[in-house]
Amino acid sequence: MTGLGSFEVIPYALPFKEPYVTARGTLMRREMVLLRIRDEDGVEGLGEAVPLSLRGGVTIAQVVKELEETSPSFADAIAIRSANEGEVPREVAEKLSLPALCALTTALLDLKEKREGDDAWHAPVRCNATLVSGPPEAVAAEAEAWAADGFGTFKLKVGTGDDAAQVAAVRKAVGQEARIRLDANGAWSLEQATEILAAVEPLGIELVEQPVETIAEASELAKRTRIWLAGDESIVTLGDAEEAIRADSFSVTGVKLSKVGGFELGREIAGRMRSYVASALDGPVGIAISRRLAEWLDSPRFAEERLAHGLATQRLFAETIAATECRLEGDLLHEAEGDGLGVTIDEDSLQHHRL
Repeated sequence: MTGLGSFEVIPYALPFKEPYVTARGTLMRREMVLLRIRDEDGVEGLGEAVPLSLRGGVTIAQVVKELEETSPSFADAIAIRSANEGEVPREVAEKLSLPALCALTTALLDLKEKREGDDAWHAPVRCNATLVSGPPEAVAAEAEAWAADGFGTFKLKVGTGDDAAQVAAVRKAVGQEARIRLDANGAWSLEQATEILAAVEPLGIELVEQPVETIAEASELAKRTRIWLAGDESIVTLGDAEEAIRADSFSVTGVKLSKVGGFELGREIAGRMRSYVASALDGPVGIAISRRLAEWLDSPRFAEERLAHGLATQRLFAETIAATECRLEGDLLHEAEGDGLGVTIDEDSLQHHRL
């Protein structure tokens, strides 16, 4: 049995090319936590946590503290044995927030695959364009740029201005064949959502993500519109998904791994409810593990339910900490080349972006 060599927790931040504007607020950079676990042979597993700072969740300081306090738990033989099996001991998992749990489970999966090998061929996954909120003409111009690079599904952040005008401008820019989805981040009241969705429905909307705050409100809104409602903030656990199904509220949900606690918990939700995988504005490690879940959802088992995934967000960042990472070719996101998740770190860039 291989033991634990090191357990390193590194907070860092990546700047956006342009301010990331949503109904929840504006971000100039994304703060994240990189977790590096090495065994006694020097094999490294990488994990990542993305605290959802605009949603009132745990802070980056809390995640760092949780992970640092986890390190001693991995020093005993039972925990090391669990790590070798790619699992998190229950007594450790129960003490972690969901972003921290995502980082730990991802690092253990990466470490396990690097030790044991993974000869599977991993298929690319199709992604949507992510457009930040802004004046209609600016959002339309950005949509045209993504379309020129091969994207056919466009996600618009709404809830900050004239939503109908923004949608109309993008529809005119990308044509009738393109798919348009909206994301209100729960900013609309039930009456606002009813009015806005009635205005944009003739423009052809694939789905609207988290138009209202609660499952109960979504259940009522679903009676008032033919547009698919997608969950996000309201669906964090399998129990939430079950409640949404019983309430006839959300037809589909986005799954963000840092929000739900990692790959396995995300797969539980995605296996129960029609889903697509979305980025929490992750760094390269978060995108790599999210791409794995998206690939699972794109398997023949779900062939008739495939939706574009929100994992092309690396385009939004001005810089990266990765030397190798998942690569975009048009709207297709490919596995990073290399062992495990395939991500390797640019040490100079990581040092530059450390917090």
